[in-house]
Amino acid sequence: MKVFFRFLKEYPRESVLAPLFKLLEACFDLLVPLVVASIIDDGIGGGDKPLIIRLTLVLCALAIVGLACALCAQYFAARAATGSAARLRRDLFAHLQGFSYAQTDKVGVSTMITRLTSDVNQLQSGVNMTLRLFLRSPIIVFGAVILAFVIDPSAAWIFAVTVPVLAIVVFGIILGGIPLYKKVQAKLDGVTSATRENLHGVRVVRAFCKEDDEIDGFRKISREHSLLQNTAGRLSALMNPLTYLLLNLATIALIWIGAIRVDGGALSRGALVALVNYMTQILVELVKLADTIFLVTKAVACGNRVGAVLDTPVGMDIATDEAPDDGCAVSFEGVSMTYAEGGEAALSDINLTVERGETVGIIGGTGSGKTSLVNLIPRFYEASEGSVRVFGKDVNSYEPADLRERIGTVPQKAVLFRGTIRSNLLWGNENATDDQLWAALRDAQAEDFVRSKDGGLDAVVEEGGRNFSGGQKQRLTIARALVRRPELLILDDSSSALDYVTDAALRGAIKRLDHEPTVFIITQRTASVRHADKIVVLDDGRICGIGKHEDLLKTCDVYREIHRSQFKGGDEL
Repeated sequence: MKVFFRFLKEYPRESVLAPLFKLLEACFDLLVPLVVASIIDDGIGGGDKPLIIRLTLVLCALAIVGLACALCAQYFAARAATGSAARLRRDLFAHLQGFSYAQTDKVGVSTMITRLTSDVNQLQSGVNMTLRLFLRSPIIVFGAVILAFVIDPSAAWIFAVTVPVLAIVVFGIILGGIPLYKKVQAKLDGVTSATRENLHGVRVVRAFCKEDDEIDGFRKISREHSLLQNTAGRLSALMNPLTYLLLNLATIALIWIGAIRVDGGALSRGALVALVNYMTQILVELVKLADTIFLVTKAVACGNRVGAVLDTPVGMDIATDEAPDDGCAVSFEGVSMTYAEGGEAALSDINLTVERGETVGIIGGTGSGKTSLVNLIPRFYEASEGSVRVFGKDVNSYEPADLRERIGTVPQKAVLFRGTIRSNLLWGNENATDDQLWAALRDAQAEDFVRSKDGGLDAVVEEGGRNFSGGQKQRLTIARALVRRPELLILDDSSSALDYVTDAALRGAIKRLDHEPTVFIITQRTASVRHADKIVVLDDGRICGIGKHEDLLKTCDVYREIHRSQFKGGDEL
């Protein structure tokens, strides 16, 4: 919870006023049994009707003032809790944005979604209840016990025995419930993950008629979460019956002893009614306190999970490298890379030099390490061994933002964001003019279909770009990268949805760019790289060939096999 209280400090007034008003409400509630006792003993017993009327008005006043205090406490508690939750959620999202690719992989997308939504909501509810009831309930309980001793010490021993026994029951159940609720929240990650995966791949599920299998799989995960939640719920369900049983037994004992003392003239009828009222108040407040503690217990578990994410250091260490620019655009020197908890190396002993302005094709089978290789250039991942140098400097010596400003990246999966075509393109360069946007679209072979859209540059892009075809999304993401006019352009299998004619036109337009970027084309099509200045062939994370198209057909078995699998007899169609 300490992570939440860090944000709660920004609401000092609300954090003080909410429990203060609840304290005032508790004090007024404690006065009610005394007024009722006076009405019975002095008003009804003495036949004093004016006194009864006056004390009844006092009861009404106490109710109105108590209600006003409760409303004020609720307002200030809600303001502090919701405000703190909003700030926490904002900072948590900003913190997650600072994660490297490796950290994002380690934490997991589903886990991050759960932290931002369910966990923060549980924290908000826990703090809200804490501000409202954590002070009120103990004051009522201890105040009722003290006033019981003031009214009749001989009968008050029942309070002195009952309250400690109740405390043992309540806190025993709470201590048993804390680890269970931690497991419940952990299982919720699995439910979120399954939901996200299914919705993300809904088209594939439909295409292979796997709806029933997915339903069964989700039912299993949901059942595990439900069983664990039921176990925790059954434990917490013991709270109310046990507390009611103990307090009702105490009430019976109180009435029995009180009746004997009333008959003996040692206790007035009004005082007995007041004692019973105080016992009832203790019952109500202990039930509230128990529910609050359970809610706070879940909030603590969620707070620890959120705190663990916030305590994860973000950013990358910046090394010092004063080496002069050696004229190379990119160089890999003895580079190997292993993903965190990934087992075998994804890349091994990579040595490669790329000159400025060159177009480099990177080709290889699925899982050969093509994407892993280019992800080292903008330092999305870090090399386990060796060094990657960009424009003569080790990538570890760049500020990540400065390095990536010089690189235009088009990832394997074409990702567009809800908004307009213009807003998506401006990610590449927020100061770009309309002429520059249209020029980028023209080079990306996207100008025609954008002009045909209602609104042109201001045409609506739905979430994930679902109102565009796969090829259209790829061309828009390429245009977004070209708007930046990058010194390095990385096209990671970004034309897989394009036909050969459009792909060829795209490569020709990139070749004619006036700022002559160094281009990396990752592909599985030999036709897409046959005119590259240099082709790098990867196999199982190692370079098995470097050269031009014609040379590799003669010298590299892997390249020749890829080419033959795409063209009959080894000749282009």
